[in-house]
Amino acid sequence: MTKKVAILMGSDSDLPVVKGAINTLKEFGVASQVHIMSAHRTPNQACEFATNAKSNGFGVIICAAGKAAHLAGVIAAHTILPVIGIPMKSSTLDGLDALLSTVQMPKGIPVATVAIDGAENAALLALSILAVSDEDLATKIQNMRTNMTNEVIKKDEKLQLELS
Repeated sequence: MTKKVAILMGSDSDLPVVKGAINTLKEFGVASQVHIMSAHRTPNQACEFATNAKSNGFGVIICAAGKAAHLAGVIAAHTILPVIGIPMKSSTLDGLDALLSTVQMPKGIPVATVAIDGAENAALLALSILAVSDEDLATKIQNMRTNMTNEVIKKDEKLQLELS
């Protein structure tokens, strides 16, 4: 059975971007739970969630946070599960602050980091991690990539016809 993916957001304002991850996981038939947790405002709840995530059936945790963006690091410090950070674009520095906060983790506490507002890629990375031990999921991912390849080839063929 495929493990679940946890998606944690630092704020409810992150939901419009995070929906990309939620929908991607649904498309692949992988269950997820989504919660609002703050590294600064609810640190005890965040630590408790991370500490119990593996025993609660999760295989990967995705964390979306902006500005100081400490959520992914705090979660990673309290679990051995893979943690993927989504740096969120903010009004102040367009997400560069969150990107640097998420990617600059100290040795021993890794956080995989996707692009600013890169929710879909965070979900795809989570799926790839789960697919290591789930052949059906691996096949679904391979089929998606084959379809993407075919779409690009068709677009190129159309372009070549238009240009000739």
